[in-house]
Amino acid sequence: MEKETKEKTKTDKSIENIYKLDGRVSIGKAIPYGLQHVLAMFVSNLTPITIIAAAARPQLTNAEIGMLIQDAMFIAGLATLIQLYPIWRIGSRLPVVMGVSFTFATILCSIAGNYGYPAVLGAVIIGGIFEGTLGLVIRNISKLIPPIVCATVVCGIGFSLFSVGIRAMGGGYSEDYGSSQNLIIALITLIFFLLWTVLAKGPFRSLAVLVGLIIGYIVALCLGKVDLSGIWDNGIITFPHFMLFTPEFHIGPILSVCIIFLVSATETIGDTSALASGGLGREATDREISGSIAVDGFASATSALFGCPPVTSFSQNVGLIAMTKVVNRFTIMTGAAILLAAGFFPPLGNLLASLPQSVLGGCTIIMFGQILLSGMQMIAKCGFTPRNMLIASLSLAIGIGTTTAGESEIWNIFPKIIQDIFSANVVAVVFVVALLLSIILPKSMDKA
Repeated sequence: MEKETKEKTKTDKSIENIYKLDGRVSIGKAIPYGLQHVLAMFVSNLTPITIIAAAARPQLTNAEIGMLIQDAMFIAGLATLIQLYPIWRIGSRLPVVMGVSFTFATILCSIAGNYGYPAVLGAVIIGGIFEGTLGLVIRNISKLIPPIVCATVVCGIGFSLFSVGIRAMGGGYSEDYGSSQNLIIALITLIFFLLWTVLAKGPFRSLAVLVGLIIGYIVALCLGKVDLSGIWDNGIITFPHFMLFTPEFHIGPILSVCIIFLVSATETIGDTSALASGGLGREATDREISGSIAVDGFASATSALFGCPPVTSFSQNVGLIAMTKVVNRFTIMTGAAILLAAGFFPPLGNLLASLPQSVLGGCTIIMFGQILLSGMQMIAKCGFTPRNMLIASLSLAIGIGTTTAGESEIWNIFPKIIQDIFSANVVAVVFVVALLLSIILPKSMDKA
């Protein structure tokens, strides 16, 4: 009887398997759930490139920026695929979705303006190899970074994304930011998301994000907020562009970027831990965290070879998994396949990129709240001891406070490299303070 049950599990393609890491799901059932992961991160995957490219002008032409956007889709799909199905020890075997990181935007803009775009790529190659090697060498990384630090960092990630979600609801960085049209579109997207969540039953409830985005897109299209003019601008089929630029290596940019890669590694630890906690109901293993960091680094180095900035785990997708509990690797793999296809088929990428920010904001604001709650659950698992409470409360207060209130003044006494790393990076400040407190505060204070 037990043998028959095991055989059935291997061959059964029930829709319920989307909630199992290795359950079998038919391609037709998997694609909608994979697609909503792509839609949740697509615009955010492309935005850092346009920001960094703007700092690199006039070095980069519009045609070259278009090529970088195409390459970024390909790299995001490839990195996600390796996370799902590891190569040796590189990969977590968890449904971690990868994309171009916002964490590096400030420092890379500075390097692009002072040294040129090739210096950006050289620094990312070395920094990526540094982080990837770190992930492979440090096997028991959870012993170096205690669970309470990771839990607090996850809360910091959630807090840091709230302003991103609200800005997206208002239209992002468009000229009509905060207009009534943008807010109406975001509100309609949010309402349909909530209605679907309340009314849908079973696994179909997990498609609430996709439904909200589709309805929001249709409304935006009717209001003339969707620009479809550039869908065919880059041809129909084009291969990714390897070595579009020749990297240059300068010691200053390399050291600066390596420091940011440490911050990125911390975010990846937090995302991986939150995903395991919120999606699988358990703690992430050292092997999973190590593999996740390795992909973060080596995929970033590969990204630079294709002319793109670093990639990292996407927190909004962690929030999506915490909300839907859809953790099936094959299902998420269909999303990675869509990203890969967009890297070879520009019209598909351009169509996905036409999704207005206000539509995206209507759904992502909830996902970001889920990330914060995942962090709180992780803190609860660590225990509300006096020591843990002090670490979490003080690091969050300092991290959020110094990066949201008068940050332009409070960081002025520090060298520019410190300002570039910490002045607008909640996660970096939270991590450093939490780690220092975990080292300094005696464990004996919990026994007093």
